[in-house]
Formats: sequence, structure tokens, C-alpha cells
Amino acid sequence: MANRDAIKRDRLVDEFLDLARISSPSKREGAIAKRLTATLERMGATVEVDDAGDKVGGDVGNLLARFPGSGPRVAPFLLCGHMDTVAPCERVTPVVDGDVIRTDGTSVLGGDDKAGIVAILEAVRVLRETQTPHGPIDVLLTICEEMGLVGAKHFDVGRLRARRGLVLDCDGVSELITRAPAANRMQFTVHGLEAHAGIAPEQGLSAIKVAGEAIAAMRLGRVDAETTANIGRIEGGLASNIIPNRVHLRAEARSLSEAGLEAQTRHMAECFERAAARHRVTVEGREHAARFEARVDRDYDALSVADSAPIVRLMVRASERLGAPFRTRATGGGSDANVFAGRGVEVANLACGMREIHTVHEWVDVKDMLETASLLVEVVRLHAEEAR
Repeated sequence: MANRDAIKRDRLVDEFLDLARISSPSKREGAIAKRLTATLERMGATVEVDDAGDKVGGDVGNLLARFPGSGPRVAPFLLCGHMDTVAPCERVTPVVDGDVIRTDGTSVLGGDDKAGIVAILEAVRVLRETQTPHGPIDVLLTICEEMGLVGAKHFDVGRLRARRGLVLDCDGVSELITRAPAANRMQFTVHGLEAHAGIAPEQGLSAIKVAGEAIAAMRLGRVDAETTANIGRIEGGLASNIIPNRVHLRAEARSLSEAGLEAQTRHMAECFERAAARHRVTVEGREHAARFEARVDRDYDALSVADSAPIVRLMVRASERLGAPFRTRATGGGSDANVFAGRGVEVANLACGMREIHTVHEWVDVKDMLETASLLVEVVRLHAEEAR
């Protein structure tokens, strides 16, 4: 199709390499935001930055770029990605090997989510260069997604013109994520009793031992087809010769099922409760018991988009027009789509070619990014066509 042919491979690759080399960890997206603001304004958008950065202690907020439509009476469409990457990302050196771009093994590549961003930019360029009819386009680029969708949580969706669109933030290609889990973020603190580890260890209660017993009894990792759980951080103890009186743990649970999420969260707390109950000691006539505290916060709600939803039907038609394979699927990861769907925006998460994300082995295939950009062009074009 003509619009597919209009996508410029070299331009897309050069832009991806340029963005990948810009370090952009969460809360430090200022450099890439400056680069993207200049690019979007040259493309004809008006760009605004919100105050989310101030709220989270970052150096920049979410970027909202508004492109005018090319025709009247067409509903706006949203295209969204995130600017931050996980660590290590202080110095990214992309290695190009034919169609594959990978890291040099010392950092992440940043395809999560710069592959999504370059697909958005290239699609909008093609729409405007080819004078393809389209409605107004809102391009939203968020901060601190990798910290728990924090930028999206601090974005006022009332600033969007669009009430339908796509987030681009998932591995794979030609796939639409319509189901993603709800997640609980947990903090557990175990309290024991300090004592000299060499002289009077029997007078102490090791908080680390209590926590270890709780973790050993816990279902973690892939709990079932819909549920995962993880203990991600443990902090405690003062010195090797002191029985530790306190240990702090950070954990999470996710599930496509609300009941599954609540059951797993309850199970993790009960493991700490049972482990603490087994540890008591009497010192100078006074009984001491291990105890624990738990804090559970809802990190984000589930994404659940029906196959009959207009955004899904639109994606199916766009794929058919391009002759591209396409499917919907679930994922175990959350995205900004979880947040915006919960606030009334009809949105799903489009895969954009990132591979082996959150590792120093991350890579992207240029053909996947080109395919993603083609899908976006066709989706926005069809959205305008069907509105007329």
C-alpha cells in the first residue's frame, strides 16, 4: 500500500539509534524530553509538559503533543509511549547487525519503550507527508512508567482530546494486548529481638530467619496461569555479630483475576504471620515474640478489553488491509494502558517489537518497527475513514 511504502526505513533507524543513546532512567527523562519536544514541534505539534515531574521528584513531566486533524468532524486518536527505561542505561551503545539492533552487553537497549516512540513518530510523519486524511492526534509520552506507571497516574486525562487510542509498550509484533493484570505492591516488616550473636544468640530473635521461613513457605514466581508473585528486595541487619531485630521486604503480586490477586496477597501475608508465630524467647523473665507488619497498596487495576470493542475491531481491519498477521492476547505486565483504561479512555496496548526487555541482551528487529509504524498509519487512516 502507498502509505506503507512511504515509511522511510533509514529515518526510522537513525531516530531509534539517536533516542537509544540518550540515557533516560525514571525521574531523569529531561534530556530525551527536550529532544522529543523539538522533534514534535518541527513536525507541527503544539507541545505541553505537565507537572508530574514535580510531583514525583523528576526533572521533567509528561509530554502531550497535539497535532491538528486534516479533515473536519473526525474524532481525535491517542498514541502513547513512555520515555523512561530501566537500568543499566547510563551509557547505551547500540550495535547494528543487519536488521537487528542490540546492546553491546553492558546496558539495556531502551527499546522498551523507544521502539514504540519511533513507530509513533514515523507514523505521524507519514500521515502528514502523504496528506492522508486523519483526525486530531494526541501523542502522549509519559515519565516513570518503569516505576509503576507513575507518570500516567499523575497525568490528567481531561487534558486529552482523544477518548480512544493505543499505548505502544509490549514485546512482540502485530499483537494487541487486551488483557493485563491488576497488581498489588506490598511491604513487609519483620521485627525480632537483637542480641550478641556470639555471646547470647539464644536471647535473640532473628528477623532475617523469620523472614526466610516465610519466604520458603511462599508460592512465588509463576503461581498459576493468571498469577505471578515476587519478593524483589530485602533489607535488614546491622552487623554479622548482631542478631538482626528488623528486616524490610518489598514484594508484588499480579493476576489477571481479581480473586487470584487477593488470594495470593493474603497467602503471602499469612506466610509471615505463621513464621512469626513460631518464634518466641524469654529473656530475664520477659517473653518476646516476633511480629510483622504488612502494607498492601493497589499498584494498578487490570486491563480488560473485549474483542468486540471498537479499538480491537479497528486493529483487526487495519491488519487485514495490510495483509499482516494479527492476534489479541494477554500479558503478565502492566502498562500505561491499565491506568488510562481505568479512567475512561478506550485503549489497548500494541506490541512494538521490543525483545528480551529489562536485560542487557535486549534487541529489536527493524522490520518489526516498520511493521508497527505501518499498522499505526492504517489504524489512524481507518479511524478517520469510518468517522466520515
